[in-house]
Amino acid sequence: MDEQIQLLRDIEAYCRKVGLAETTFGRRSVNDGKFVSRLREGKGVTIRTLNKVKEFIEQNSGPEGDDMAASSTATAASAQHKVRGGSATTAKKTSGKRSGATTTSKKDDSERAFRFYDNRQKYLMFVNTCDEKWMVSDRVGKELQHIVPTPPGLRVFDAGMGDGTVITNVMRNMHRRFPNVPFQIVGKEVSLEDVRLSLEKMPDRFYEHPASVMVITNMYYTEAPWLMPRSINAAAALNWHEISLTGSTAWEFDEQLKAMGPTLASGWQAKASEKTGNPLYVRPSVLVIFREDHRFLLDQLIPRPGQHPGQYDLVIASQPYRARMPAEFKVDKVLAPLAQSLGPGGRMVAVHSSGDDPGLEIVRKIWPDENPFITDRHTLLRVMKQRLAKTDRDLNFSTLSDKKAILQYHMHVLPNELGGASIGTSTLFAAWNAAIYVAQIEDARVEEAIGNPRYLEATSEVLKKHNGLWFNDEAFVISRRRS
Repeated sequence: MDEQIQLLRDIEAYCRKVGLAETTFGRRSVNDGKFVSRLREGKGVTIRTLNKVKEFIEQNSGPEGDDMAASSTATAASAQHKVRGGSATTAKKTSGKRSGATTTSKKDDSERAFRFYDNRQKYLMFVNTCDEKWMVSDRVGKELQHIVPTPPGLRVFDAGMGDGTVITNVMRNMHRRFPNVPFQIVGKEVSLEDVRLSLEKMPDRFYEHPASVMVITNMYYTEAPWLMPRSINAAAALNWHEISLTGSTAWEFDEQLKAMGPTLASGWQAKASEKTGNPLYVRPSVLVIFREDHRFLLDQLIPRPGQHPGQYDLVIASQPYRARMPAEFKVDKVLAPLAQSLGPGGRMVAVHSSGDDPGLEIVRKIWPDENPFITDRHTLLRVMKQRLAKTDRDLNFSTLSDKKAILQYHMHVLPNELGGASIGTSTLFAAWNAAIYVAQIEDARVEEAIGNPRYLEATSEVLKKHNGLWFNDEAFVISRRRS
């Protein structure tokens, strides 16, 4: 399976390099225009075919290969020129094999903007040592009492699945309240690792609530709710997969989901934005999963390309943007599109970090002027009202009182960990990591800070002062009036 995934990556890299269509590659290498698409779907490949493909790539990777593909490159090169905004001369310099160009490229990559939520080490340690995701899922669950499902089912959009903890807990709560209502769950996630972690939690959901359709996409916030790219070129390259699970046990579902490795590897490739360093999808992808024995019942909830209306009953927007971005950016690029995807009676719960907690106290002991949380819920909703006043007059904006809006979550510690004269190193590291993760401190500044043991001393002082560590999030709700 690993060799098959690597083969697919080699083929895609070769096709991008010479500008060759994948169908053309299949015909020229193994006389099968659908070879690459079948490979993505997990179809097996013989040793003989594997060798033929590798031989084709090796024999056509030099100048001869470029000439061979010249006729197929013209259109692709033109499109690439428009997307990147570069000239033909720039493209040649970029593709040239010169050490100077390589060095510059690496330097540019290292200086690109840092995205705190893509740092896997920080993220995974934070998730496993703090209970934020459980607190968020509990808060989202409170909105279910206001939702009245209508045929064909209850639609939910998760604007950033992460490792799937929040949506899994919400689905459990949904089943408790609506055990006989079909579900459509659409999740946006650009990280391949997080998609895998989320799918690991799904077999039990398909077992307990068989009338479920799970949809995962890597599109942008302005596209994902409707499962359709805004760009014509991106729409033409849409990578759409439908997986119908067979069997009736969680074990069978798990085996089938694990076998989707090649499909995920090809569909969730990402590249860094040249302007911001943010990850962008290489190809827009949609993965639709449901139980085959419930296909008939779920027919109206199984999305088809270009035919998904949105119309969600519940939208979950937990930490969907970077705290330091201005309010106008958060609204235009994230919150407004999500609110517009609500159906009649639909509700959107948005949650973000708000500070004023021991976590920020740790950060300010090292960086006294640090202020990562520049916009509160009141500012965001004020901008939202201005943006949507004319187009979506049936939306209600609720800032909530502080008592209802503030969510406090904690770092897990044992009862006796903080009572002694000193605190264990592992606890200090976990607390420090949580503090800089929530405050979204760039790696360069973190590396400079940890050169001095003061950062652990500061962390210890705050933990002892408060006998623990907690953080504050704030939530707000946007709802659409019923028809």
